[in-house]
Amino acid sequence: MERKWFRSTPERSIREALVEASSFLSSCGVLEPQHNAQLLLESVLGLTGTAYYMALPEPFPEDRREAWDEAITRKAEGMPAQYIIGEQEFYGYSFEVSPAVLIPRPETELLVEAVLEYGHMLSRQLNNGLTAVDIGTGSGAIAVSLALKTSGWRVLASDISPEALQVAKRNAQRLGANVEFRQGNLLEPFAGLAPDILVSNPPYIPAGDIEGLQPEVRDHEPRTALDGGMDGLNPYRIMIDQLPLLAAPPRIIAFELGMGQAEAVAELLGATGHWNRIVKVPDLAGIDRHVLGISL
Repeated sequence: MERKWFRSTPERSIREALVEASSFLSSCGVLEPQHNAQLLLESVLGLTGTAYYMALPEPFPEDRREAWDEAITRKAEGMPAQYIIGEQEFYGYSFEVSPAVLIPRPETELLVEAVLEYGHMLSRQLNNGLTAVDIGTGSGAIAVSLALKTSGWRVLASDISPEALQVAKRNAQRLGANVEFRQGNLLEPFAGLAPDILVSNPPYIPAGDIEGLQPEVRDHEPRTALDGGMDGLNPYRIMIDQLPLLAAPPRIIAFELGMGQAEAVAELLGATGHWNRIVKVPDLAGIDRHVLGISL
């Protein structure tokens, strides 16, 4: 397919350039064209907040036009804006992202909140620091956030993808987070370890649903981070089956999951008998998006 290039009109204001690009993205079928154009414009100009809005009436800088045209062209082709920019904010931190990793979602911040809440309760009970493992870490968003928000916790993270681990390691180093990284499939890298907390945002989309996803997700985000098998629950079943690899079951286990999967995942956790409380955490839309098994 021939590439549909965006060519911005010279001698326009920044506001006019934004309107022009938004119209182009809309004509290409891009969802939320104005929002995406603004994200890219802020990145290309290196401006945010008040400085960005104050600059809107000014002439578009000629030395940024080529980068602007390229960014809008890539967005029109379906590339997520976060991959074009190379970063995504999560839990107040800026994380590097690339097509090697899933783009962190806002709802996953609620998983971090829940793990911190119950983790602090467990830490007070044990009067000791905790060991937490993040399975399928991707960009490292969960593990790095936990490490930065706690004191005295040992945080480890794994991913089957070496490319994803490189992104996660760079994020940890840049943000100053002490996280130990291991490569391998789900719980296998932690055989013999007795973590207090196990947290995971695994692939949970049913294989048959992937083709129906938005093109940005379907065509650009890593399929291994999306495909959860026939019903989307394979990674949860495998992790439950792998628990004997650990020296002891975690006192807290926390999963993110897809819409309509909470009851099934809660049953999987309850059937093990390891946790005396099963907690469901809804997202901001009221959908049960996380399930935790807790023994306090």
